[in-house]
Amino acid sequence: MPAANENLLGAYLRDRRAKLDPTAFGFPLARRRTPGLRREEVAQRANVSATWYTWLEQGRGGAPSADVLDRISSAMMLTDAEREHLFLLGLGRPPEVRYHAPAGITPRLQRLLDTLEHSPAFVRTATWDVIAWNRAAAVVLTDYSALPEGQRNVLRMMFHDSRVRAAQHNWQSVARYVVASFRADVARAGAARNVQSLVDELCATSPEFAAMWRDNDVQAHGDGLKVLHHRTAGPLSMEFSGFAVDGRPDLNMVIYNPATPEDAHKIRTLLKSQPQPSQF
Repeated sequence: MPAANENLLGAYLRDRRAKLDPTAFGFPLARRRTPGLRREEVAQRANVSATWYTWLEQGRGGAPSADVLDRISSAMMLTDAEREHLFLLGLGRPPEVRYHAPAGITPRLQRLLDTLEHSPAFVRTATWDVIAWNRAAAVVLTDYSALPEGQRNVLRMMFHDSRVRAAQHNWQSVARYVVASFRADVARAGAARNVQSLVDELCATSPEFAAMWRDNDVQAHGDGLKVLHHRTAGPLSMEFSGFAVDGRPDLNMVIYNPATPEDAHKIRTLLKSQPQPSQF
């Protein structure tokens, strides 16, 4: 157990510094008694005084600011997880989020989706763009592959796709839930600027969206029951749950499970009758 007065921030900084390769940062290897970067080299890269940085490692510099921790993080080229840990040690809170538009998912995650043979599942970003899905989702929900990449956004589909709208048991309630959950996810991810053009577009083209957006409702997207009116199978009840993808805070996996044996039978029948994904 660490001592109550142990300088955990200083210990972490020393450990990270010792693991850095000086040559990767343009510093010579000559005349080094210890591995890694020197304190003054980290201070130079972070644009802080060497004396103050030394005190920080020794626990004598007082509480650092978020800006200084950001600069030290960049100076040491910390990963997002390491940067978060640095902030937790230095300030007792995580750093402000930095939104990065995701490039896609790993083959491993896609294989996981594909194992959910009778459960529609997809992965969406914090801005509610669907970037991966399984066959059950294509058959039961929407064949996302038939849509242009820029149109695979849940809000666009909810407010502009008549088939999606018609499939909702209570479109008004579902749409309001989607808008409130979208607002919460965007704020959490620090992506407000990234979605401004989408919000402006929807406000201009959908009075219903504009009214819901002005309400400023916020809601967590966790789990619940969804009822769809499938054009072939008729009413379908499914329980849904949302899961954060470990190591990818920008992604969320949503899984729908048939609520009853009858619903499960309907989904299995759909999958057997439609070898190629189609849109409901």
